[in-house]
Amino acid sequence: MGSLTGKKITISIDRGGTFTDVHATVPSKPDIVLKLLSVDPSNYQDAPTEGIRRVLEVATGKSLPRNQPLRLDHIECLRMGTTVATNALLERKGMKSALVTTKGFKDLLRIGNQARPDIFDLSARRPAVLFEDVVEVNERIVPSHPRSSRELLEPFRALEGITGEQYHVIQELDTEGLVADLQALKDGGYGSVAVALVNSFACPDHEIKIGEIASKMGFSVALSSQLQPMIKVVPRGMSATADAYLTPVIKSYIDSISANFEGGLDGSHGCRVEFMQSDGGLVDFRKFSGLKAILSGPAAGVVGYASTSWDQEAQIPIIGFDMGGTSTDVSRFDGQLDHTFSSSISGVSIQAPQLDINTVAAGGGSILSWRNGLFMVGPESASAHPGPACYRKGGPLTVTDANLFLGRLLPEYFPKIFGPNEDQPLDREVTKKLFEELTEKINQEHNQARLTPEQVALGFLKVADESMTRPIRNLTEARGFETSSHHLACFGGAGGQHACNVAASLGISRIIIHKYSSILSAYGLALAEIVQEAQEPMAAQYLGSEELIRAKLEGLIHRSTEQLRAQGFIDSQLRHEVFLNMRYEGSDTSLMILQPSDGNFASAFINRHRREFNFTFERPILVDDVRVRTIASANKLSEKSPLQQLMAVKIKQAPPATQHTSVYFDSNSGFIKTPIYLLRELGSGVKLHGPAIIIDETQTIVVSPNAVVHALETCVLIDLESAPKENSVLSQVDPVRLSIFSHRFMSVAEQMGRTLQKTSVSTNIKERLDFSCALFSPDGGLVANAPHVPVHLGSMQFAVRYQHKRWQGKLKDGDVLVSNHPVSGGTHLPDVTVVTPVFKQGTDEIIFYVASRGHHADIGGILPGSMPPNSTELWQEGAAIESEKVVSDGVFNETRMRELFLDIPSKYPGCSGSRNLNDNISDLKAQIAANARGIALIQNLIEEYGLQTVHMYMFEIQKTAELAVRNLLKDMYHRYNGEPLEALDFMDDGTPIKLKITIAKDGSAVFDFAGTGEEVRGNINAPEAITHSAIIYALRCMIKSDIPLNQGCLNPVDIRIPRPSILSPTGAAAVVGGNVTTSQRVTDVVLKALHACAASQGCLNNLTFGVDGKVDEATGKVIPGFGYYETIAGGAGAGQNWVGESGVHVHMTNTRITDPEILEKRYPCILRRFEMREGTGGEGLNRGGHGVSREIEFLAPVQCSILSERRVHRPYGMDGGQKGAAGLNLWLTKDKHTGIERRVNMGGKGSVPMEAGDRVLIMTPGGGGFGTKV
Repeated sequence: MGSLTGKKITISIDRGGTFTDVHATVPSKPDIVLKLLSVDPSNYQDAPTEGIRRVLEVATGKSLPRNQPLRLDHIECLRMGTTVATNALLERKGMKSALVTTKGFKDLLRIGNQARPDIFDLSARRPAVLFEDVVEVNERIVPSHPRSSRELLEPFRALEGITGEQYHVIQELDTEGLVADLQALKDGGYGSVAVALVNSFACPDHEIKIGEIASKMGFSVALSSQLQPMIKVVPRGMSATADAYLTPVIKSYIDSISANFEGGLDGSHGCRVEFMQSDGGLVDFRKFSGLKAILSGPAAGVVGYASTSWDQEAQIPIIGFDMGGTSTDVSRFDGQLDHTFSSSISGVSIQAPQLDINTVAAGGGSILSWRNGLFMVGPESASAHPGPACYRKGGPLTVTDANLFLGRLLPEYFPKIFGPNEDQPLDREVTKKLFEELTEKINQEHNQARLTPEQVALGFLKVADESMTRPIRNLTEARGFETSSHHLACFGGAGGQHACNVAASLGISRIIIHKYSSILSAYGLALAEIVQEAQEPMAAQYLGSEELIRAKLEGLIHRSTEQLRAQGFIDSQLRHEVFLNMRYEGSDTSLMILQPSDGNFASAFINRHRREFNFTFERPILVDDVRVRTIASANKLSEKSPLQQLMAVKIKQAPPATQHTSVYFDSNSGFIKTPIYLLRELGSGVKLHGPAIIIDETQTIVVSPNAVVHALETCVLIDLESAPKENSVLSQVDPVRLSIFSHRFMSVAEQMGRTLQKTSVSTNIKERLDFSCALFSPDGGLVANAPHVPVHLGSMQFAVRYQHKRWQGKLKDGDVLVSNHPVSGGTHLPDVTVVTPVFKQGTDEIIFYVASRGHHADIGGILPGSMPPNSTELWQEGAAIESEKVVSDGVFNETRMRELFLDIPSKYPGCSGSRNLNDNISDLKAQIAANARGIALIQNLIEEYGLQTVHMYMFEIQKTAELAVRNLLKDMYHRYNGEPLEALDFMDDGTPIKLKITIAKDGSAVFDFAGTGEEVRGNINAPEAITHSAIIYALRCMIKSDIPLNQGCLNPVDIRIPRPSILSPTGAAAVVGGNVTTSQRVTDVVLKALHACAASQGCLNNLTFGVDGKVDEATGKVIPGFGYYETIAGGAGAGQNWVGESGVHVHMTNTRITDPEILEKRYPCILRRFEMREGTGGEGLNRGGHGVSREIEFLAPVQCSILSERRVHRPYGMDGGQKGAAGLNLWLTKDKHTGIERRVNMGGKGSVPMEAGDRVLIMTPGGGGFGTKV
């Protein structure tokens, strides 16, 4: 290596799942770029080491034998990104680990937020947790709530948390029992433990002590309070378990690399070894941990495009588009790396700073299929084996095949590595054959103009492109940014084939493709910087706490600086980014605010809040966390931005191409002659016009006919000329466009939902996600409903149709309606619906409706929480609004809303008005904002395609849903030989729910509920809309494929309900329980008749507690009341092919449960335990899921109420499976005279005034079993 004396090499390596990319800079020589297989045992043991060996051979000109230790003397810096942690997480191949947590919470992380990932999956399956065993440690620290009884907490040791708030240690740490439990784990082969205690984010002492003990015993330890000290024990605990599970894998991987070098990576060779973390910063290999390695590879790609595409003067934001084989990652950069602190990866909630990267299951290997009249792309993937059909291994048609078939991929430029012996080229003939067969199938089912195979292939590509634009729109428009104002930075193996079409769909005019785009993650490592993160929780108002905040920040800066000094950096190489995590008082939406140039955090927070949510509050601004990101710069590469290069270069026309191919761009022009250019032969400054194919060693760039290309020194710029608007009126339905409209309509509803969640104030909507948003036709028929809460699915159209008929011809632009009354399509009073008409511009013609429904935590009535278990009349349940204008001529009518929510309900005997009117008003405004977002998106759609076309596809998409349901019912007709399907079940009061389904040969069906019980003197009466929701939900679950949710699902169904009855009550009947209990029983009965699965817990277990406001007699001040509402998970029913899931929400709800730390911080209570109720699932060939036990101790007097079912009639089993256990609700109190504890059954529906020290214990039902146990 004598030729390199005094000269140092920098090597950057990204080890992916399939390929390992290498980029190296060698002084006075061209960059070295390599691409290796990540696994190739016949040639080398470790891909990164092999890459380093090859670089050193090129740099020195000397042969270096494989399998001999390499020297690092001449390498200045070795940087790596890796998917090792990601793969271990996805494949569940981490270290055997255990969880140490607070007693009473052994199942907390298994239950999680209690929601199921896919609401239409009857198995309710959730990913397994990462730990295999749990140690419950005797310890407990609780916050001191202002309303808490001093007598209860004063006997216990008080301490001040890191936040500055007061806590009490009501159970000291039992170290003796802990040591014995840890030793048992050690004896059982466990090498790693995660520690996650309740409230440790603010009071970490117990966790730190446990960590010290476990470390001395030889465990690898992950402490939740040290990894990310933020409130919410569930995501923090899951993060700790991920770190405990993955860090040993990372350490083992680093050790295996280290063994390949003389003296190891720790040797005195002067080479810095750094790894990329998920936050986009490098870290010394000794500090690289599993939690921060999960997005190592994708993060390097973001740094790569951010560093190469951003122009500091123009400051045009960039969208990163990384399209691979199985998925596509999208992200955004506007001069600052955008971090998120809460994400979910492979079913594991991660609470740690990560780059905000969104993934969609569409890539080159995504499988193409035709289902129910729609073109479907993914989510299934052909993977590497067998791969696409053209790989010659019997694989299915994929996106790659479509590109090949249409001439967008050229086999002659691909290596001959395909087929059984991996020695053949891509197979265009098998792809052609399969497209011809699929086209014939489509033409047989689609009764309009016949399609050609080329049109079909192009259609699939359009649908794939549309599916990839949805997350981009969510990343930009949902946060207040115009998508079209961005540039698109394209990288990844498949991105160049789709860049022009994706950009055109988004209205983006410029695409940037770096010369290293296929290895951009490796190149990004060369451009990255070393980062040290430090963060602490706080609990302070911003104004008045500036000195305290400054002191905390200075402490974090000092800590980070010392850690980087220890790594050899000097202060002049360091810079500090300072953040405050801020929110409005009473809101859960926090924003991480970077210190602005003027130092005014409050103004920066207000401006960002206004941009993202379109409003601000006149409320104090709180600081939840302080954060410092210290960045060390050390000889990183840099290059001119594409705009700088374009302005400096001399433009010259491209020489005539020497090679051409035929490419199919659209059905009008068919295959057209297209020039082929080799990127390496295009000099800087060359300009060419599309169409063109540009070939690089590792990628193909498809340039559309309306594009202009500039080849620059480091990249290719593609500028798109505006394409003509697609607003021509078609007389026939195009199935491709139908599939695209399916995406676009659903995207409208989804973005409405995101707007509602972000702009709402109440916990119910923002945290529990108890809301739904939907789009409706001009007559009120459902067009698209985002999959939010199932009980809302088919019921909201009743509300919209009622308002449509009532106000026909009387509404104008600027009017917004509100209702919640059962007679006007409501389900129960807390679910308030806001309806906004969409007018044809410049006219009074209504062309759509948009609506949002949200559960308001309190709307008055006889009890806090407005979910009284003992109501018998509707007026007892709170504000009942049949139809009102909440906005008239664009003006919000707050006076009338105050009357409806506060004044009128309080006039009834024993009733209060809303106990939190401000939240009602704020949430109504959030619903109005969500509707406004929907209107804007619809208007964009109309501008793009024309109203007549949009309306045509609106109705056609309903026909698609109808076809899917008819096909399902036809199958069932044949399966059961046309015999009627019947089912019967009973409410706990004995009221029968009876159903007879008669299916006709044409796929129509009658759902007849004759024999169902009368209206009851209680609140479990269910308005008719609820039965429609239950049926649409059950049918959608049975279809088992992604179909549009709209009115078409019910078109083949004739629903007959006896009137009046429990399923069609009179207008005065109490109904609050019908939405949350009877809805579940109706669903069980429908699924029982369809023979789908055993009964689930059949209940939402509605728990409310709170107090009414009152006037302080001494001061005369009003002490506001409060109300809290939650629904609690239980057991899911088993099916023929699955075991019932435990501790999960089922069927008609999917709302989340409040995190224990949030619950205890906001309300005067202690969550004593939240765990599985083992043994409550019904036995069978497949066991039903277990219910849960949830015990809450109150620290102040409250009125506590439970509204539940399945406390008498147990969830049934199916086909020989046993019943699940019934639920039980207990009030735990002490006799005032004897002190003896009493365990009092509250009944299924009860309300108890509880004193400080009383507890409520809710034990939820299990699910029924399926099949006879062998």
